[in-house]
Amino acid sequence: MAHLSVRVRRDSGLYGYERALRRVGLAPVAGADEAGRGACAGPLVAAAAILSDSRSRQIGLLRDSKLLSATQRERAYAEITKKALAWSVVIIEPGECDRLGMHVANVQALRRALHRLDQRPTYVLTDGFGVDGLGVPGLAVWKGDRVAACVAAASIIAKVTRDQIMCELDEVYPEYGFKIHKGYCTSSHQTRLDRYGPSATHRMRFENVSRTADGLGHDRPRVTTRVEAS
Repeated sequence: MAHLSVRVRRDSGLYGYERALRRVGLAPVAGADEAGRGACAGPLVAAAAILSDSRSRQIGLLRDSKLLSATQRERAYAEITKKALAWSVVIIEPGECDRLGMHVANVQALRRALHRLDQRPTYVLTDGFGVDGLGVPGLAVWKGDRVAACVAAASIIAKVTRDQIMCELDEVYPEYGFKIHKGYCTSSHQTRLDRYGPSATHRMRFENVSRTADGLGHDRPRVTTRVEAS
């Protein structure tokens, strides 16, 4: 593909990237992001979204999922899944994350989410990491969930989906407090991990998990790995 110059003004707002790409004939634009990459328990969740360019279908609460409260994220999720032209979500379980390694698992999850969109994008924006093998051009955007609407939408879908999964896992493994910390490496989580050892949903490649397992003489439980779901 020939070199393409697209200029996005700093004051163009969250939809600036999509508008600039649309002006040069690159539409629709899909965004992709993940949730749970830094967690030591629970699945990695990736999502992709293509948003409408109609003002009537813009998302009111759209921004980086980390800047929203849980209630705001739930409201934004409902609006995104109702108004988006297309959206998808992919789940990669802890066993698969361990087998692939987190970076490879992350890129694969983003690629799968983009491939599963009902509408094929002409251009792709991803948060932080470039994704190859898509058959269309794309750009990895630093803090993309804060500057590109479609990436922000994907971040919210991924975050809400993963939080729901972690609340479900809290009922299966109440001793770990997953409903509170969502599987991230907090001091509270580590205290419980040191006490009970790793569960079937912990990621053994994480040093704090493997160290605890070795210290307590635990083996990783045998579990069935679900690679992805929507």
